[in-house]
Amino acid sequence: MNQTQLEYFISVAELGSFTKAAKRHYVSQTAITQQIQCLEDTLNTKLFNRKRRPVSLTDEGAAFLVDAKAILERMDSAVSKIAIMSGSDGGTLKLGYTRGYEYSRLSKTLRNFRHEHPNAFITCRRCNCGEMAQALLNEDLDIIFTWDHDEIIEYEGLEWKKVEESPLDVVIYNTHPFVNRTQLKRNDLKEEELLYLAPSGSYLMDAYLQRYIDAGFQPKVIFHTDDIDSILMMVAAEEGISVMPQYITRKINGLEGIHCIPLVGTGENASVVAVWRTDSDSKVLQAFIDNI
Repeated sequence: MNQTQLEYFISVAELGSFTKAAKRHYVSQTAITQQIQCLEDTLNTKLFNRKRRPVSLTDEGAAFLVDAKAILERMDSAVSKIAIMSGSDGGTLKLGYTRGYEYSRLSKTLRNFRHEHPNAFITCRRCNCGEMAQALLNEDLDIIFTWDHDEIIEYEGLEWKKVEESPLDVVIYNTHPFVNRTQLKRNDLKEEELLYLAPSGSYLMDAYLQRYIDAGFQPKVIFHTDDIDSILMMVAAEEGISVMPQYITRKINGLEGIHCIPLVGTGENASVVAVWRTDSDSKVLQAFIDNI
């Protein structure tokens, strides 16, 4: 059984004539007759009452007509889907993002892209910067969202663009002496015990750690992790304070035991960049890049 046989069968059934079906498909009547005969042999049943004019369907033929049309519709749908996916409107995009960026406008970005490209399928993976970098290089991810000081942006064969620049907030507990302050400077944190948000999972060689040193002191980091929820839990428990981008704090400010205060000063912001491989030929990736 093949598509041609199904198409010829449907035409004969609709037109009630082998001759008319042959004209519809620009073939000889013999070709139509032979293909229908092959189809009947495959199904081991007669599909038409040939002695009547116009030709009519047998009971088996009438039942098979419904299925034949459904089969062709499914085939057409499959071909259309593949055609769409081979274009810029469809395909799968494997996306990675640094821990904490789920608090950002990323979900809105993905939602808007899906509305414009309904045939695209996006998978998301949250991990630390080191894991994301390796996954991108191994082609396990198509694009990643990471911090601007991530060393991966210096790698050959990659491109990147800044997608967000967020001010910073100091995250304190409600009974902290700073609670009535409307803003803070980094130097105000000199004596504070810090719960350090380390996107890579380790604060060693972290560019943001250098900002404390540039302010004239070595920070008192008592704990570091890339797990934001753990830091918030510890702040609420009055174990220490933290510094986080406002794309995170704007969604947590007001949580029980938590208070956020803007950190002011030159360069007191955090930037997130999107990074992808230059050798990728993914059309859905290019469409996504154009939309961020």
